[in-house]
Amino acid sequence: MIRLASSSETRAMLLRDAGIPFIQESVDFDEDAIVATSPKNFVYRATLGKFEANYRAFGCDDHSLLVADTVVTTGGMILRKARCLDEARNILMTQSGSVTSIITCMIYKSPKLELIDISATHYLFDPFDPDRLEAYLESGAWRGKAGACMVEGFCKGYIREVRGYESTAMGLSVEVLKPFL
Repeated sequence: MIRLASSSETRAMLLRDAGIPFIQESVDFDEDAIVATSPKNFVYRATLGKFEANYRAFGCDDHSLLVADTVVTTGGMILRKARCLDEARNILMTQSGSVTSIITCMIYKSPKLELIDISATHYLFDPFDPDRLEAYLESGAWRGKAGACMVEGFCKGYIREVRGYESTAMGLSVEVLKPFL
């Protein structure tokens, strides 16, 4: 049994859909203080911080521990979770008509195995329709999403090309994890 140390409903859905039994329980980690030189460095440091906090709280004797974090990047910029509607609009406009990479880092630890993976999925987006963008922003569905991006929602209709796993873009690389379970 895995302890998913994340409050993400999307990560829980990915595990359920993959038929992986889990419980969902986590302690908080403040990633706002992380200073990173690149998107990959940021996502690794955020995941490692979350892993260390949750490992201290739970260990991995009773349940294997799974922690993940995701960052969105366009043009080398780290596009974090938007704090307000205007910030979400600006973040999404950098992705419109551009290549956007969604990088997920995960750490899985059981008594016998420790797996650290950093995977990326790259999307080439067509330009976003301004009216649909405003409707998405007004819906609030972007809240809590790295880069305000929902490839399974709003952004899906604008995908011209994709390279990588959709699960990676959704926050957990289940195709990488499953062979190790």
